[in-house]
Amino acid sequence: MKKEEKTNVMRVLDGKKISYESRTYDANPSLKGEEIAQSLGEDASRVFKTLVTQGKSGAYYVFVIPVITELDLKKAAKASGEKAVSMIKQKDLLPLTGYVHGGCSPIGMKKPFPTFIHETAGLYERIFVSAGKVGFQIELAPDDLIAVTGCKLADIAGE
Repeated sequence: MKKEEKTNVMRVLDGKKISYESRTYDANPSLKGEEIAQSLGEDASRVFKTLVTQGKSGAYYVFVIPVITELDLKKAAKASGEKAVSMIKQKDLLPLTGYVHGGCSPIGMKKPFPTFIHETAGLYERIFVSAGKVGFQIELAPDDLIAVTGCKLADIAGE
């Protein structure tokens, strides 16, 4: 029997004794969030993507939103207490977080950043976030994600 591949995210959750289920999908980096949800056979409103921004102050912020929505930069700035936030450049993601585009997780980044999760996460018993590698997702309770990342629920997404 093949041993399950563990990502850093899974090791962090195991270390904190947090229950999760890992799932894999086609590791094609061009897949969109809705296509990932579809390949998992899950409702796209329960599958969340992780976005990293930088505020006017220079501070970095992490936002976790459903794959079927877009980050509302004005709402994100308000939630983070910044005048404005903007998405970081894709080339800056790996050195800053330790994750590549398409495999960024709010769990286990190189450094902890203030993290906000869209308030709809609270509507579900379990949600999906990246397991820190393209082709890997984890399903866990939103309260467990909040506990491990210190994230706050906020209205941060637009249509």
